[in-house]
Amino acid sequence: MTDDIRLAFAHPSARAEASGTTPCDRISLRDYTVEVEIGAFQLERGTLQRVKFNIVVEVAPIAGPIDDDVDRILSYDRVIEAIGIELEAERINLLETLAARVAERILVEPQAERVFVRIEKLDRGPFALGVEIVRSRDGVSHAGQTHQEAPHPRVLFLTNEAIASLNLKGWIDALASRDAPLIICAGAADLAAPQTGHAMTQRRIDLLAIEQNAWVLAATDLRCKVVETRTELDWAMKNGQICVWAPSKIVLDAVDGPSTNPRDALALAVWFASEIQAKELFVIGADAPEAGIPVQAIRVDQPALP
Repeated sequence: MTDDIRLAFAHPSARAEASGTTPCDRISLRDYTVEVEIGAFQLERGTLQRVKFNIVVEVAPIAGPIDDDVDRILSYDRVIEAIGIELEAERINLLETLAARVAERILVEPQAERVFVRIEKLDRGPFALGVEIVRSRDGVSHAGQTHQEAPHPRVLFLTNEAIASLNLKGWIDALASRDAPLIICAGAADLAAPQTGHAMTQRRIDLLAIEQNAWVLAATDLRCKVVETRTELDWAMKNGQICVWAPSKIVLDAVDGPSTNPRDALALAVWFASEIQAKELFVIGADAPEAGIPVQAIRVDQPALP
């Protein structure tokens, strides 16, 4: 076996040592295994599988004595914490995505110069399927920078009666002019959705029915753009874009997804408002639900908002 082939399947610590060009210290996390729902295939949804992490972080040698002071070094706990944060943020389809996010989070640490991340799925067959990436501080644009927190929006839930109301534009105008971004939620149209008799497929159909109605709503006011990912929402909120929420991706990718049935669109909107840390929820055309944030219920025949 040639050295190139041997190193291709060697532990990341050997890979780091072989590819190093400048003297660096290295800390490593070996064979850290967690159970997580991950994967792009339908058979991987709703199922936990074992994922193994091997990570090597190259750090600049410490100048002067360490003095046995943990605050002067990059702790192993920070590496494990980076994995946990990214796994808890949302459900991820690709190992490549997870590896890149873990690497970028580790490179935020001031001591980290370069990181080798190998992630493997252990339960897809009698073998390990994996990806390995290398990232350096110079190659990650936000390394060492403070994360810019997305603003806290107002969420507006509209019943179908409210969507059809002549007051719709006035409500949107009033909320869009206030001091927070506006995200609009709707339920499914009044037409009956297909019924499958199977919980997982029916959930998908019910979410897609809401998304169809979201596009109908967006067509009534061209300022409103349908968005489906958290990244899109964060960008839109920071740039003053009015959004209509298409729920499938965020609901299906959530680590702690809503327990409510998608047919209960108002309960789904309450979950979403909590998930994105909304400052307020307006409900037009229905009674105010219980929520952990301020809620205001508006009648469809009430043109002015409080």
